[in-house]
Amino acid sequence: MPAYAIGIDSGTQATKALVADAASGRVLGRGRAPHAMIGGLGPGASEQDPAVWVAAAEAAVAAALKQARIDAAKVAAIGVSGQQHGFVPLDRRGRVVRPAKLWNDTSTIAETEELVAALGGRRKAVSRLGIAPAVGFTASKILWLKRREPRNFARLATVLLPHNFLNHWLTGRAHMEYGDASGTGLMDIRRRRWHEAAVAAVDPDLGGRLPALAHPREPVGFVRKDVADRFGFGRVLVASGGGDNMMGAIGSGNVSPGVCTLSLGTSGTVCAYSDRPFVDPGGEIAAFCDSTGGWLPLLCTMNVTNTTEIVKSLFGLDNARLERLARRVPAGAEGLLFLPFVDGERVPALPSASAVFFGLDRRTFDAAHIIRAVMEGTVLNLGYGVSRMRALGSAPAEIRATGGGARSRVWLQVAADVFGTPVLTLKEPEAAAYGAALQAVWNWRLARGERCDIAALAEQWVGKGRLAAEPDAKSASLYEERQARFNDLWRRLVPDFKARRGLTARSVPAPGRKGAQR
Repeated sequence: MPAYAIGIDSGTQATKALVADAASGRVLGRGRAPHAMIGGLGPGASEQDPAVWVAAAEAAVAAALKQARIDAAKVAAIGVSGQQHGFVPLDRRGRVVRPAKLWNDTSTIAETEELVAALGGRRKAVSRLGIAPAVGFTASKILWLKRREPRNFARLATVLLPHNFLNHWLTGRAHMEYGDASGTGLMDIRRRRWHEAAVAAVDPDLGGRLPALAHPREPVGFVRKDVADRFGFGRVLVASGGGDNMMGAIGSGNVSPGVCTLSLGTSGTVCAYSDRPFVDPGGEIAAFCDSTGGWLPLLCTMNVTNTTEIVKSLFGLDNARLERLARRVPAGAEGLLFLPFVDGERVPALPSASAVFFGLDRRTFDAAHIIRAVMEGTVLNLGYGVSRMRALGSAPAEIRATGGGARSRVWLQVAADVFGTPVLTLKEPEAAAYGAALQAVWNWRLARGERCDIAALAEQWVGKGRLAAEPDAKSASLYEERQARFNDLWRRLVPDFKARRGLTARSVPAPGRKGAQR
């Protein structure tokens, strides 16, 4: 009898869902529903109402089932991928206390600095946790709630991450697995357990509000009857799920050493599977756990397709026109360099930074050059982190590209040239949703008592990928020089970024414009 799996990926801008055949991995149907952000927040704040994730998940799953034209009663398992690091506070009745602060929220700089200091400084924190708490990690958001909204903190009974919240909606259970939990800044990633000192640094009683940690092979439970009835499901297992980076790694076949995943989404990530903890003493490479039982050293930048979305809006372009204009300009953008720190930055650690164009003149001050520089700048920013990964001993033979940016031939060629590595694309572009479905089948088969190796399952589902771009020697040499200039420029601007933060806080509205002085 046929069986099916559903993968859900709840991202920053939208939720995507797909229905896959549990035996072959063939995708039969897809759905997508957008998210709304909360506007009018203070500097650095980025929040969403978790209710929009539920509504979007319902719409995306319904659309995927409709397109698949299957009997929903034959759906066997569901897996959920979610944006990492978000903080979803629940009260004792399982209700959301306040909107979720997201991964790209940089309003908690002071709280992050306080937590790092409590652990003995950045290097000491890495030695104790295996990872450095960064701006955007969940821990600082919890401390922010305690400091800024004490009444809401008093109501806090359970801490969840975005994918855990959707699992809670599906099953009624609070649950965390190693992968997504390793991005909270509260976990000892070597021993895969909550770190008592890190937890106590936020609040002495926080431990009782954190779910117990589970191995990713352990499912959360089964879909609640009221949700199942809505879709026509029978008894559907809900897998452990994971963060979007962990699910994207699974969905790109990155579950054994030697493979590297590049995600070009709102943020940019590069990650590679490791069968042992991979700790960067400097804390720039995040030593995450993965969502199969291994580890996932990962660098994350906060600015990729968010920068091109701004440019598209500025010049009134669609993706096709953006790509055509970028192709008009040669590699290197004729000297125009872009630091893409629109939302601050995590790697390098520049939470107060802003975006910068360097080299604008009469020749380069047009849409095509600006677009090319923006696309190159996002990859050069990732290139800084890739160099750090190589210095620590992680040198991938190939890179598998995922995310919306992976549809751009320009971006893929720039990536191949900057990284000096062939770039492949996959038959399934929605790697996070696909990885969630794949993990769901793994959990389901194990729960049935079957022997199931996730690496073999990923090989069957994902395959090897298609070569999309190889390094061009001339362009690679040019980008090597551009990388050095890029790194030198942001280092020189660090004092100015910090000074600008103070100026922004004291800015005054223009005459005739409504608004109070900040």
